Amino acid sequence: MILDYEEKILKKLVESYRNSKKDTGTNVVNRRTKIKPEVLYKKYHENNGDYDKISAINQAVSNLQEKGYVSAEFENFSTELISIYLSDGIIDEIEKYLIDKYGFEPKDNKINTIKDIISEYENASDICAAECNILRESIDKRQIPKNIDDIEDVLEAIAFIENNKTRLYIREASMIIYGDSKFFENKTLGTVCKIIRKYEGSESAETEIEDEILEKFNIFKEPQKISVKGKMIILIDGVEVDLSGFKNGVEFSADDLDKIETIKINVPSFMTVENRTAYLRCNEKDKVVFYLGGYANRNQRDFIKKVYKDNPDINYEHFGDIDAGGFWIHHNLCEITGIRFELYSMSINELANPEYASCVHNLTDNDIQRLQSLSEIPEYAEVVKYMLDNNVKLEQEIVSLRINFHSI
Repeated sequence: MILDYEEKILKKLVESYRNSKKDTGTNVVNRRTKIKPEVLYKKYHENNGDYDKISAINQAVSNLQEKGYVSAEFENFSTELISIYLSDGIIDEIEKYLIDKYGFEPKDNKINTIKDIISEYENASDICAAECNILRESIDKRQIPKNIDDIEDVLEAIAFIENNKTRLYIREASMIIYGDSKFFENKTLGTVCKIIRKYEGSESAETEIEDEILEKFNIFKEPQKISVKGKMIILIDGVEVDLSGFKNGVEFSADDLDKIETIKINVPSFMTVENRTAYLRCNEKDKVVFYLGGYANRNQRDFIKKVYKDNPDINYEHFGDIDAGGFWIHHNLCEITGIRFELYSMSINELANPEYASCVHNLTDNDIQRLQSLSEIPEYAEVVKYMLDNNVKLEQEIVSLRINFHSI
């Protein structure tokens, strides 16, 4: 454990130094490079802190002091650390020690890696050239981009996409670029699309799904399925299709969306549902129910907008998990469709219902962070405050079951 803390202490101090103006010689005030012990262990100064961890940190600092790599400041008449300082004057020696003992990658190595990437991609495409210029400006200032591990993969995709002339699905493009059908979607798609949008002037297209920008370069998502049920009639290619007779609805390819002429909703409400189980359970006679499955994709958006165009006077509702994800899905749905969806059974009433008490979960740190952002949106403020105050969230499947829309 002591060696683990020795490595952490030196890495944090060295990286802090290399990211400071001292490394570029542009500093005006010569402040010492330091870290606080609570950066290593957040309960370092608390009475209920782990004694073994605190002792290991103290011993690691003592060992590094003996090597001359750090100095330390302590509380009066105590062994409790206040700050740990790097011996800036021997930064190169300390860095070499980290390299030899712990396989640390120094800043100069990272800069050389970026130089190699620039050399490979600066002439690969217009966007690659522009991004390589930005990289060059960064390393000229000895600044390392935060996404250094992803840079080459991102530029590789952009170079291919800008030069692509063949009509491809995203997973086919991923195979060509990376030799892996899912790598693009799982690793680099978001960053690639964001960069392309920056240069294509499409950053502010709120109603456009992230990867739609790729269609300009002949790269498309695989056709999605549309799942819907209830009392509605679709006029498609001159033929009327009545969905009311299908208990669990119908599913059709999004490729057929362009053939739909009109959509007639014969009930007061159209409701989107986040999860499949809840969708199957929902069978209210006064609602048409649409399976969303998470954030709406472009095909779902287009179908919903068509529904609204043909049926502007009915009610629009959304039913999802009562958690940060569920509310962000609702927020996104309203934004990309331009439709005001009312929340259905996503309130304090459900969270406080004794019937659901055994199914309520505590919030994670990530939940709390996302909910705090949501709390600034008036529509969610009250329920989010309740969730944060009571440390609760709830999945919709238990709600749809207890509402008992219909039995299996």
